[in-house]
Amino acid sequence: MTLLDIRQLTLSFSQYSGLFRRRTVESIHRLELSLGAGRLVAVVGSSGSGKSLLAHAIMGLLPRNASLAGEMLYKGEPLTPRRQEQLRGTSLMLIPQSVDYLDPLMRVGSQVTGAGGGHKGEQLDRIFRRYGLEERVKRLYPHQLSGGMAKRVLTAAATLGEAELIIADEPTSGLGTQQAAAAVGRLRELADQGAGVLIITHDLEAVVDWADQIAVFYAGTIVELAPARRFAGDGSQLRHPYSRALWDALPRNGFTVLPGSQPLPGERASGGCPFQPRCLLATPSCGRQHPPRQRDEEGWVRCIHAT
Repeated sequence: MTLLDIRQLTLSFSQYSGLFRRRTVESIHRLELSLGAGRLVAVVGSSGSGKSLLAHAIMGLLPRNASLAGEMLYKGEPLTPRRQEQLRGTSLMLIPQSVDYLDPLMRVGSQVTGAGGGHKGEQLDRIFRRYGLEERVKRLYPHQLSGGMAKRVLTAAATLGEAELIIADEPTSGLGTQQAAAAVGRLRELADQGAGVLIITHDLEAVVDWADQIAVFYAGTIVELAPARRFAGDGSQLRHPYSRALWDALPRNGFTVLPGSQPLPGERASGGCPFQPRCLLATPSCGRQHPPRQRDEEGWVRCIHAT
């Protein structure tokens, strides 16, 4: 069953330059993504590409100056602001990137219990042990936690209940290798139990062995959706040049750095492939129109040079 279906999503912000000059900055451009029950999909890209904005758009946590176009469906029905409010915290759960989501005036144990729908006792103890949190952590306030400890508390709070769709925004940031593997492994378990899990991360290495599919995010859009098993060897199974560049940049693959940088929101050229200025395969036709999706049996790519 498809839980989340995003079609041609465009996210823009109204900004003022000076007192009276207003401009519209587009941060997400014609993004498409779907997620089924029992699946773990990782959205991977460099910092500043707009990945966290995608999480906030799904959850309905955007600021007032945001404007959305396109469609977001949950179980086939429009994910309207009212429906987002009804589902948020129960069927839809977010593991946020920022520890500011923790209430500074409430002890950690009470916050995790409340987020999990009132779970207590053995269930709370079990989830704390699962994330390597000592008994004493329940009695602490957020300001007494280290960054990594706070991240584990946020993950525990979001995964204690019975959410159908879990969105994890950078769940491995601030964690050591073993702790990161435990966090992603727990999300994999939840997917295996029937939940849909969307991980948003810049850390491809942390998720490649756990995900079913990986969506490669660049300059506000997804350029390739591929099975995680294609991220292997020399990367030749990947169809988009940026996907291969991400893979080559991992330490295990020689840490080959791609020259240049992705465009900031508002700097993207109208039309054409956003990766064109950095792509060794680019031709004049790459700048003429937004590349259409080219599907295969297990995914799709936006590149006119894809094989």
